[in-house]
Amino acid sequence: MSKGTTAFAAGAAGAPGTAGTAGSAGAPGTAPVTVTSLDARLIRVPLTRPWAADVTSVGVIATHVTRSDGAEGWGFSWTPQIGAEAVHALLSNDIASAVVGRSAEPGQAWQGMWEHLHEAGGGGIATIALAGWDLALWDAAVRAENTSLAGFFEAPRTRVKAYGSGVNLHYSTEELVSQVQRWVDAGFDAVKVKVGKPDVAEDLERMQAVRAVLGPDRALMIDANQRWDLERATRNLEVLAAVDPVWIEEPLRADDLGGHIELSKRLAASSGIPIAVGENLHNAYRFDDFLRTGAAQIVQPNVVRVGGITPFLGIAGIAAAYGATLHPHLLPELSGQLALALPAVEGVPESMVEDVEDAGFGTLGALDGPSPITIADGYMTETPHVGLGISFSHPSLPNSPEES
Repeated sequence: MSKGTTAFAAGAAGAPGTAGTAGSAGAPGTAPVTVTSLDARLIRVPLTRPWAADVTSVGVIATHVTRSDGAEGWGFSWTPQIGAEAVHALLSNDIASAVVGRSAEPGQAWQGMWEHLHEAGGGGIATIALAGWDLALWDAAVRAENTSLAGFFEAPRTRVKAYGSGVNLHYSTEELVSQVQRWVDAGFDAVKVKVGKPDVAEDLERMQAVRAVLGPDRALMIDANQRWDLERATRNLEVLAAVDPVWIEEPLRADDLGGHIELSKRLAASSGIPIAVGENLHNAYRFDDFLRTGAAQIVQPNVVRVGGITPFLGIAGIAAAYGATLHPHLLPELSGQLALALPAVEGVPESMVEDVEDAGFGTLGALDGPSPITIADGYMTETPHVGLGISFSHPSLPNSPEES
């Protein structure tokens, strides 16, 4: 069993929030490898297609870690609208000093750091910031093996299905139909669109127009982005069942576990539409809550929002234990690599990668080099690279893989 497959096995068997380690702490008689420094820089990446009037860029906090054996790694934290400066401050003021001297083996120190930061919260800003450190550690470990993340994990597949996605509730019906047509023309056979207009009759009209473009055989997923309460969700989904959605994403506030439990019961007794959640669940305990209680059938962890690859592996293990489908949220340059590596679970559909139109780091020109993945004809494949293959082009970042 490789170091990578060991990490997945540990994630499946371990407690929520932990995923074991990518390797050993060092050969007998040798000093353990530790972190010697962590630095972070805040970058604003403009969006070519704004997600809303006040969401015209995304915040990336690029990180760089050095280890006691001289190895280096590059990672990042990310937040579209709120909190980038706070994430940067937490990394620079609290995490950077606290990780020095701790183990540099991915997974070994994550739980201790999460507990160290828990006074600032068990999720949200705290886990988003932890991701910047965790991803840099994984990058260093994978680079040390001179392979890619998928190679490190001995990925069981070379491609995964991708689906077209967009932040499009503010689009006119004509603009939405044009976007869906672009996805069809690009070879996607599954797409996701936003719902949540004040009148469900308008949502239905828009979804019927989308379904007319897709035809009966392509998959349509709908995303309410937490806009409804329980009664409104119940009524609206009775109407929107007419377009045969594969899932309803975030119908209620993500904090409302009880509401999701009740809605899931109602849907099971009517349309049977599965509930998908995860982009706003920030630690493995919450994923376990939703799956254990039947509040959701599909989980969508965002690898940054949950705190990095280490907790993502734990969440994947939890999903597998419950027989739940997992589709990573956004960030295809990284989540796509993890989707390649996820172990197959008998009877459970394989993960799909979300491709938000014109929002990938490579498409936005944010990367200091080629993208580590390619999406074409409805599938994502890996391109040759070492480590995570993600570094950001910015004059305030003196350290990058190409310059080292």
